[in-house]
Order: sequence, then C-alpha cells, then structure tokens
Amino acid sequence: MGLLLEIITPEKIVFRDEIDEAIAPTVNGEIAILPHHIGLITQVVPGELIIKKNNKYQSIAVTEGFLEVSNNHISILANYAINAENINVVKAEEAKKRAEKLMKEKASDRDFRIAEGELRKAILELKVANKHRKRITL
Repeated sequence: MGLLLEIITPEKIVFRDEIDEAIAPTVNGEIAILPHHIGLITQVVPGELIIKKNNKYQSIAVTEGFLEVSNNHISILANYAINAENINVVKAEEAKKRAEKLMKEKASDRDFRIAEGELRKAILELKVANKHRKRITL
C-alpha cells in the first residue's frame, strides 16, 4: 500500500493520488515521506514538492502552508500550488516583470506587499519549471 497524497489550495484540489514517496520543502529542510511514516505536522515553505510514483517523478511548486502525515495519508494545505507541467513560463516572466515594476513605483505598503508576493510566486514557478524541463531533457 502506498501513500495517499492530497494537495489542497483555497481554490481547488491540485493533486489527489496514491504515490510511493513525497519530498517536501519544510521549515526544517526537505523531508522525504515514505509509506508508514510517523505522524507529523509541519509548516511548508515555498519550494518544489517532488512526487515519486512507479519510478516516475513529478514536480509541484508550492507556497507556504501546512503538511500533515497520518496513517499513510499526506495532506498539504497550501496558499498556492501548481504542477510543473502546467506552469506557463511566458506568463510567469510577465508576472515577474509586472511585480518588479510595481515595487519600483513606490506604491502603498499594501500594494508593495501584494507585488512582493506575486514576485515570489513568479520566481518560484520559473525555478520549478526550469528544473522540470532539465529533468525531462536528461
């Protein structure tokens, strides 16, 4: 029996499937979760979540959230998550440029924080998309 992994954001369920292993970015570094892992609750940090199933790997970009492991079930509640295959690099580059421009325009504190969050999200998407493309070409 494998692990059931669910990745949930405020908008939708991004991923729900049985997997063999997950490697997640947490506040204490990356952790690997295998079947029969001890119960755990930890904070997820922005980064790449790597999923292994049937000797194939899949990457998902996740932002901050929480991870719980219990009885071969992994739940990740994240503010945002996207499968690397679904990342539109052109849109992410445009979002990055827009956010950088807004931050330079000396907007209000609120607008600056929103732009900063969008910049971080765009950079994360680009990083995960580039790593994903490199894995495919190897």
